[in-house]
Amino acid sequence: MTQSTTPIALITGGSRGLGRNTAMHLARKGVDVILTWRGNRAEAESAMAEIEALGRRAAILQLDAGDIASFAGFAEAVKSVLAEGWQCDRIDFLVNNAGHGVYKPFAEVTEAEFDGLVNAHFKGVFFLTQTLLPLIRDGGHVVNISSGLTRITLPGFAAYAAMKGAIEALTRYQARELGERGIRVNVVAPGAIETDFGGGMVRDNAQMNAEIASVTALGRVGQPDDIGGAISSLLTGDFGWLTAQRIEVSGGQGL
Repeated sequence: MTQSTTPIALITGGSRGLGRNTAMHLARKGVDVILTWRGNRAEAESAMAEIEALGRRAAILQLDAGDIASFAGFAEAVKSVLAEGWQCDRIDFLVNNAGHGVYKPFAEVTEAEFDGLVNAHFKGVFFLTQTLLPLIRDGGHVVNISSGLTRITLPGFAAYAAMKGAIEALTRYQARELGERGIRVNVVAPGAIETDFGGGMVRDNAQMNAEIASVTALGRVGQPDDIGGAISSLLTGDFGWLTAQRIEVSGGQGL
């Protein structure tokens, strides 16, 4: 069992949005990164090049975070990348970031949409982490991504928020059961952020943006750097005694 002298993070959905931003923050702090992408290889290659320009090693692997049957093969691909690129067989950090949104009233969500959210945001996180456990070093750190919507109730997000509520409960159990290996597990819950998530509804809808800013203690909507910086600090900072915690990064939204 060998471990790289340089920390290595695996970020699902790391080719875009908050995952990509987190990758760049980690690279600036001396962490090498393996990113996953689902449908846009060019975007992933661009992210990899950006990481390498910061002086860190990077690799990209394709993954559908909702395709549980593919996880065993994905784990083998991670093993190969680690052996070839780093001459090791362990990662230090796993960030379960991949996912998508469904913005619909509760009464209109279809079973297919619900199942897609379950697979990507809950079942996928459960079984991908389980599958990758042999590749996470003792003393490593898992970060799951939730949402401020588990605390703040906004119409149209019932299905999505329900998945994130499940993730928050799962995080506590993971932390309890993986603690014997020294693996910390925490959940980061972003507030409203200006990204392309949900079709860019927060970023591109001026009225929604202004309404959210008006009920946020720090007076604005969040930026990707707010979340990427928080996750990277959690992973690389002096937080060795922090586990099983929900950390909301929302600027005080909806207090």
